Parts: sequence; C-alpha cells; structure tokens
Amino acid sequence: MRFVTSMLMLAVAGSATAAEWVAVTDGLAKQHKAGFGGLCGVLVDHSTGHLYLNISDKGMFHSSDGGKTWNQHGAAFKGRTEWPGAMMFDPFGNKPTMMLATVYGGPIRWSTKGDEWHETDKKSVHVDWVALNWNSPDFDFILAMKHEANGELLVSRDGGKTFNTKGKGFAAAWVFDDKTAVASEMKTKENPKPCLLRTTDGGEKWTPNGDFSTAALPKWRDGTLYWVVDGTLLATTDKAASWKKLGDLKDGKYGPVFGKDAKTMFVLTKDGVVESADGGATWGKAVPLPKDLKGWSPLTWLEYDPVGDSLYVLKMGSELWRLNRKDK
Repeated sequence: MRFVTSMLMLAVAGSATAAEWVAVTDGLAKQHKAGFGGLCGVLVDHSTGHLYLNISDKGMFHSSDGGKTWNQHGAAFKGRTEWPGAMMFDPFGNKPTMMLATVYGGPIRWSTKGDEWHETDKKSVHVDWVALNWNSPDFDFILAMKHEANGELLVSRDGGKTFNTKGKGFAAAWVFDDKTAVASEMKTKENPKPCLLRTTDGGEKWTPNGDFSTAALPKWRDGTLYWVVDGTLLATTDKAASWKKLGDLKDGKYGPVFGKDAKTMFVLTKDGVVESADGGATWGKAVPLPKDLKGWSPLTWLEYDPVGDSLYVLKMGSELWRLNRKDK
C-alpha cells in the first residue's frame, strides 16, 4: 500500500511539472506573416509586467494583459533580434528608453517617447547586440558586435552618428560610463583560452581583466554588474576594476534575470532555469524548459515579470511560454 501511494505521488508530481509551462502565444508569428525566425526575443517591463515581443520583419509587439492581446509597438521594421539580451530597457531607470539591435534588418534603434523609433548610423546594421552609456543623455559611448563577422567590434563616441571598427574576437560587453567598458573575448581555435578585457579610454585600448570566458551579455542591478561566465557568477561594483565570485554555477548560459529583489535571480542553463535566493551563492535544481523548445540553444531567451511572478522563455521560432511561480 505504501509503495502504491508513493507511486501515485510521483505520478502526480510528474504531471504537475510537465504542466507548469503554458504557451502564451498561439501562432502569433504566422498570424502576422513573420519573416524567418518568427518570434525572436522577449522583454518585460519590470515596473508594469507588460510584455514586448520582437516578430521577425514585423517589428515590436506589446501586451498589457499577459499575452492575451497584442498590439504593434511603433512602426514595423525589417530584421530580427537573435542574441538574448539584444533588446533592453534602461537598467538605471533614468528614462523610459528601449534599445534593440537586429540582424538582417536595419541599424540599432531606440524608443524614448511612446512608440516612436530612432535609428543610429547605417554602419550599425546587422549587429548581434548593443551596449551603451545609459547615463549619458545622448549615448556618448556605444559598443556593438557585427553578426557573423568573427566578433568584429563597432565603437561610437557620438551617439551613433558614426561607428568605427575596433578589432575582432569579441563576444559580449558592457559600458559603464563615457570611457570605461568591459568585454569578453570570443572562444576560437586561435584563442582557446579567452579572457575578459577592460578599456578606460573609450575602446581604444583593451587590457586583460580576468581569466573567464562567456558569450552571455552581463546584467546590471542596483550599482552592481553581474556576469554569467564559465562555471561561476561574477560581480563588480567598481566598473570592473575588480571582480568577486559569487558562487559556482554549472553550464550557465544567460542571466541573471532578477526577481523581486537583487538577491533573487534566475539563470538559464543547459538543463533549464535555476534559481538563487541568496544573491548567487547557491542555486536550486534546474526547472526543465518546455518540451516544445527541445532543449537550450544560444537563441533561447529568459525573462521575469515581478508583477505577476512569472517566468517567460522562448527560442527563436517557438511560441512564448510562461511559468506562473505563484501556482507552484
């Protein structure tokens, strides 16, 4: 009898786990006749819980009701976001600005008033991501990486009016101010042991900044920059002059995406989504991704809505999926 009861409990638990992720969209990309890639990226306004989706070649779409209805956000534009984190809101909260980079489409663009889009110079066309000085009203220092160009780094010092190439072999980056930034090197056959790099002169010279490698874009929260690198989570509070290891993190691929406070964070790993409640010192068991995603890929996005206490994931070409944590 005890054995039967245990088996029943396991069966119920297994069913509950399988049912946790719910598809938020249902053929939305097909409905809008999306280009290659369909749904490409997801962004959550953490102050409202509103959702933003990039639909390939159709632009940005917005939902204020948890994905029940969607409306076009600004004019449509060609291209698609691919790199997780390629679109973001101002992490400092200084201004209501959304910035995004696309491939196979137009240049870097941003919106500061409602849904009106502005663009940088055409040289920023076809880039994987953008990093910029958010504390500057005119974005006086911008970094971007060319898509499928061996990590070619673009630098702008005039708000995106012009861009210059500053070498190859870069993978991800963050800009702290008008002169200081940090970047990671791309792992290649020629460079099997990449490291972090730092600049204090606006991207002219880069010096080694730590024996870590990562392709993930770093995340900012309350005066601290967090970075998922191979085997651990790093943090810096002094513009990358020094780094602190917060805790071991196996196969971390993207994040941390923050919960309702800076101590609660989520990271996308090869095995699913892991959570820390102590600022990255320890991590819980991975919650597997929806079966329809067929595992993790470099084009898998993770977001969190603190208003609805929900996680969102999508892989380029999939539907958008939600996990309601309050129902667990």
